[in-house]
Amino acid sequence: MQNILFFVDRLSSWVGQAFSWLIVALTFLISWEVFARYALNSPNPWAFDLMIMMYGAAFMMAGAYTLAKNGHVRGDVLYSFFPPRLQAGLDLILYFVFFIPGVVALVWAGATYAAESFAIREHSTLTANGPPLYPFKMVIPLSGALLLLQGLVEIVRCIACLKEGAWPPREADVEEVDVDKLKAQVSSEEGAR
Repeated sequence: MQNILFFVDRLSSWVGQAFSWLIVALTFLISWEVFARYALNSPNPWAFDLMIMMYGAAFMMAGAYTLAKNGHVRGDVLYSFFPPRLQAGLDLILYFVFFIPGVVALVWAGATYAAESFAIREHSTLTANGPPLYPFKMVIPLSGALLLLQGLVEIVRCIACLKEGAWPPREADVEEVDVDKLKAQVSSEEGAR
């Protein structure tokens, strides 16, 4: 079972990391557009639409990645003081009451929205010759489906924590710098000198 959970974690991580490259492309696009607008006096009317779509796609596809890394915002001030079983119980309730219905609605409405956009080959109306919107709108149900899959994995983790009393392991990832650990490490290195 743990292998399946890790597979979904790796899938969510891979997709999130792949779509994160849109930020690099977006940076180059914005830089080029600023240069074209102010240095060449030749702005591209479709650039703003494309920037919105690229940022939106990167943002939506990061949802499952963030959930896989346990990085979504929660009331950690109180939550972190709770024992693991209470944390898992609260998470489980919230997954069934809010997460599952909300994400299923996102997938359902997003699929309808994307299908309608694809059927008419919708283009942006912000400019006269705006870029096509249907590829961007297809990201909505795709990101929702991936988020739902990762949410099911998190529900399994909650159930495992309720049974065992401890959270099951996650795959290792890059961690933020812990200031206390860094201070302890620096002081131990200074003491060794």
